[in-house]
Amino acid sequence: MKQYLDLVAHVLEHGEKKEDRTGTGTISVFGYQTKYDLRDGFPLLTTKKVLFSAVVWELLWFLKGSTNINDDLKEHTPIWNAWADEQGELGPIYGYQWRQWERFVPLAEEGKYRKEYVDQIQNALELIKNKPDSRRIIVSAWNVADIDRMALPPCHAFFQFYVVNGRLDCQLYQRSADIALGVPFNIASYALLLSMMAQECGLTPGIFVHTLGDAHIYLNHVEGLNLQLQRAPKSLPQLRLKNKPVLEMAFEDIELIGYEHEAFIKFPIAV
Repeated sequence: MKQYLDLVAHVLEHGEKKEDRTGTGTISVFGYQTKYDLRDGFPLLTTKKVLFSAVVWELLWFLKGSTNINDDLKEHTPIWNAWADEQGELGPIYGYQWRQWERFVPLAEEGKYRKEYVDQIQNALELIKNKPDSRRIIVSAWNVADIDRMALPPCHAFFQFYVVNGRLDCQLYQRSADIALGVPFNIASYALLLSMMAQECGLTPGIFVHTLGDAHIYLNHVEGLNLQLQRAPKSLPQLRLKNKPVLEMAFEDIELIGYEHEAFIKFPIAV
């Protein structure tokens, strides 16, 4: 995971101080890209411990179309607790947009419409299988009409799949990237999603391309990241999946093998 450490070093060296929504303050650059080849191993950070179980639970929660932390998330990881309302609801965030993007179809009667839902994940799977050369294999969480209803607008906003020579690649555009806390989690989550999609479609998981917009380090994360830069990356673990469709996958169907890592580094969350 030298690519990640290079990102950290680049932002610390070239980033500019910038205020942010949380009032914490950041060092930030605009526009950065890394690539992780899953054929070299599963890209889970080894210079600190990353809770892979939390990655899995959150991704499965997204894939169910869930938006409430009480639906198989809160008991496994507190990652969304700070943004949920008293009922645990977050509004139409990632999972809702991935699986139930709203659209209104006009009826014969003038001025009347019927609400329908677009399952973007299912559509992406069908395109990969049946039209692999399509340049439209895209899933978007950035629904402009729903932003104000979301507890937190999507940071990882838009991703695209690419099929070539029996390999499935994925590129993510992330508008806002918390380098210390969010980015290691995001890399693992989309590498896992790419692996699941590739398996169902009979393809080899290939390259995850991570394109960042505002790539930032919170000022209270600098000390921990400097410590991390002193650590040498270890060998990457391997991912093992049961042979099941993406939308039928459960937590026990996903196994990480040989994950060796340095000690956990605690970073405060900026809300």
